Amino acid sequence: MAHLLGAEALHLEFPTKVVFDRVSLGIDEGDRIGVVGRNGDGKSSLLAMLAGRLEPDGGRVTVRGGIRVGVLDQADTLDDTLTVHQAVVGDRPDHEWAGDPRARDVIAGLLGDLPWDGPVAGLSGGQRRRVSLATLLVGDHDVLFLDEPTNHLDVEAISWLAEHIKGRWPANQGGLLVVTHDRWFLDEVCNTTWEVHDRIVEPFEGGYAAYILQRVERDRQSAVIEQRRQNLARKELAWLRRGAPARTSKPKFRIDAANVLIADVPEIRDATELRSLAVSRLGKDVVDLLDAAVAYDGREVLHPVEWRIAPGERTGILGVNGAGKSTLLGLVSGDVEPTSGRVKRGKTVKVATLTQRLDELEEHLNDPVRVVISRLRTTYTFGAGSKAQELTPGQLLESMGFQSAQLSTPVKDLSGGQKRRLQLLLILLEQPNVLILDEPTNDLDTDMLAAIEDLLDSWPGTLLVVSHDRYFIERVTDQQYAILDGHLRHLPGGVDEYLRLRARALSERDDTRRGAAADAAAPASASPSLSGADLRAAQKEVSALERRLEKLESQIGAARIALAEHDQADYVGLGAEMARIGDLEKERDDVEERWFELTEQIG
Repeated sequence: MAHLLGAEALHLEFPTKVVFDRVSLGIDEGDRIGVVGRNGDGKSSLLAMLAGRLEPDGGRVTVRGGIRVGVLDQADTLDDTLTVHQAVVGDRPDHEWAGDPRARDVIAGLLGDLPWDGPVAGLSGGQRRRVSLATLLVGDHDVLFLDEPTNHLDVEAISWLAEHIKGRWPANQGGLLVVTHDRWFLDEVCNTTWEVHDRIVEPFEGGYAAYILQRVERDRQSAVIEQRRQNLARKELAWLRRGAPARTSKPKFRIDAANVLIADVPEIRDATELRSLAVSRLGKDVVDLLDAAVAYDGREVLHPVEWRIAPGERTGILGVNGAGKSTLLGLVSGDVEPTSGRVKRGKTVKVATLTQRLDELEEHLNDPVRVVISRLRTTYTFGAGSKAQELTPGQLLESMGFQSAQLSTPVKDLSGGQKRRLQLLLILLEQPNVLILDEPTNDLDTDMLAAIEDLLDSWPGTLLVVSHDRYFIERVTDQQYAILDGHLRHLPGGVDEYLRLRARALSERDDTRRGAAADAAAPASASPSLSGADLRAAQKEVSALERRLEKLESQIGAARIALAEHDQADYVGLGAEMARIGDLEKERDDVEERWFELTEQIG
């Protein structure tokens, strides 16, 4: 494969630290490289040097003649005076860009719901990110440098971007370097991983899952690697190898070695123990939404919802921006009142919410980190049952990646990722039994995400998560729901089913705003694929399935109440009750999947 770009003996230092020392590396045709590492170790600086945006203090970067390099900055650089049309294709005549298959694919995939001639200035952060991506991707580049491309993107846009990158160049042509904390994206797109640490760049074959395996092997052979980081990596490997959801194939790398490494790693969560502890802390009632709906200015944004949240439930909520996720969570937390229906809360329920803002830190900005933690209490119990342990404030902070020197740092001087970790700790230390996480992965690197996931694995309470980070939401939750056109819908097929439903809904809409940017849309009402007797039989089965679903939901609700009332000392009985609930939920998921297949055929 031909060489595209290389670096020799790169040296970079800032006034207080050396970032890189004599780093040599290269990018060849067909390389799709993911860059991982802790915040502050130099990932973005490496990308900037290779892209020619930052001059190294030593060494050099060479680019093969004629190679065209495109860069997506982490910062928003859009010109607010332009329209979306002007920002993406500039002054190119319509017939020119509309005749380019790549341009049409990018514009349809990223900008189909945006006003083509509308101003950039009025767009949200996620919409602006999509415009920036589209502007880069319609260009004809041989090498792409992407710095946190999934920031502010929803699950659909991230999925589209992964497919576009994989099909962008013919086999073994072009190159990609991407800095991101999105582990699903890394595993889906990259065939090589570079880890930035300790002034070097260490290469690993394969995507994120392969990198984790190789890092565990490396850590086992090195006595200087902290035991905690090693254990977290082994635990995450167990998650990856035992069948992480939404994986259509296993990583093709040293499977026998992986199985040996995880042979003594227990399941990531003890579901029986956590649920029994959650029941004892919460009682039989958590939060029930009973035909609860919310309307603003006469418009119903959330249609009547029937949702009985169980003790120990771990649920992910999906939906596009503006779908009503925050409204739904507000009903649960009590910050939003229903305009019809009602919300019933258990007497012992204590809800805490990790918001995208940092409100919890406002009153502590001038206080050192250690003081903020120690004001609450001197020791804390983390974990559940047999795994419970007493931790001091210093040990807690260390578990979340704070070094000794940082414990005396005022809160206002912390990085965005450090503030985010401190915010989560303060919320957990309030000992809530219902925890709501709203985009918790912002500003966190992959190691810190693994540490937070490990912390949540032993947290005995009800967990509700809204996130565009597909890996995180599949890792910490056991089921997913989506808000689609104002309705809450269970997703037995997880994120993949959500993407199918969204793609189907979008294909049924005659999106006139795309104009010449897209091929002629298919009619919104396609003819049913069944007719005559087959159609009538399918419609009859759908009606039967809907009745069965209602009955199963009622049985599951009754079984959960019975579980809450069961003798908490009877672990055998609790296990049997939970197994019965699991069987009912599996049957419900199978019935719902069949309903989904039939409704697609009926049209």
